[in-house]
Amino acid sequence: MTTRASRRKSSGRALEIARRTLALERAVNDVVSVADFQELAMAAVDAVAFDYIDGGSWDELSLAENEAAWLRYRLRPRVLVDVSRIDPSTTLLGARAAFPVAIAPMAFHGLASLAAEPASARAAASAGVPFTLSTMSSRSIEEVAEAAPDGVRWFQLYTQADPGRSRALVERAEAAGYSAIVLTVDLPVLGYRERDRQNEFDVAAVPLGNFTGDEPGPSHKDPGPSLTWDDLATIRSWSSLPLVLKGILTAEDARLAVEDGADAIVVSNHGARQLDRVPAPIDVLEEVVGAVDGRAEVWVDGGVRRGLDIAIALALGARGVLIGRPILWALAAGGQAGVERALAILREEFEITLALLGTPTPAAIRREHVTR
Repeated sequence: MTTRASRRKSSGRALEIARRTLALERAVNDVVSVADFQELAMAAVDAVAFDYIDGGSWDELSLAENEAAWLRYRLRPRVLVDVSRIDPSTTLLGARAAFPVAIAPMAFHGLASLAAEPASARAAASAGVPFTLSTMSSRSIEEVAEAAPDGVRWFQLYTQADPGRSRALVERAEAAGYSAIVLTVDLPVLGYRERDRQNEFDVAAVPLGNFTGDEPGPSHKDPGPSLTWDDLATIRSWSSLPLVLKGILTAEDARLAVEDGADAIVVSNHGARQLDRVPAPIDVLEEVVGAVDGRAEVWVDGGVRRGLDIAIALALGARGVLIGRPILWALAAGGQAGVERALAILREEFEITLALLGTPTPAAIRREHVTR
């Protein structure tokens, strides 16, 4: 039988939850830069989980460099250009994007929020940009597809030790309406991540959405050193979807990628979570663009924090950018609404940049619009 005291206690808990929710909503609405979400996320999630989300490898030199590198570039605006109509939209793999941004694949959205990948995917669909689901997602391929049926969704593949399991993931993604396979190529083994080691964080203990409890547990080590260029033809044969290679930092590998039929390349150092002391992706973007020579789309990620960064990437030859950590920060801070706010900030910043740069569309941005 429910007592008056227990009812008061329950009512008090509900009131406290409502107050916290209102305070969080106000905090999210007050954010004016995506970087501001980092502090909110730190307060919202477990410290060990935050270290996993936010950390890099070894001394985290490349982690710091990923952000710092963007700040060394300078924009060269042109004046007396008609910018009365700004159109920030573009296409990525032939699909319209509201502006040149996609959400990067990131494991374990559930560490940031119980709303997990469905919330991020819905926010991406609402903003009109692609969402990339990680193999190591908290929710399944199918559940995320159901959550955002009208959004552009790509599936990131970590190949598994058993090729049959890899193929099954690709086939599930195609059947669920994902429109590209993003193959991560820079993770033969896990980078030396000191924060996770100090915290004794075990990725194998984190629940996964794409694997049942009856299967052998996958891990980030599953791709293994055996994945080679010779495997790309086999992976491509598993579906009719475009194949994107993520994790390329050199002209040599970019040439091999397009020779092997990659439809797009992501210039990426895996968020500085793999090999430390590698260049920031933005610093090698032009090298890769030159090697690709228009034969595939080139995207870049790593340290993107401003709409200004998007314009710099386009000036250096990228088709678009992928946004990583700020999305998880925003998800942790405010769920779907937080991610929507982060994307809205980036779009507004980019639109203002287009106007002030004298480039009313992304296609109008040229190499001469940026210098170092």
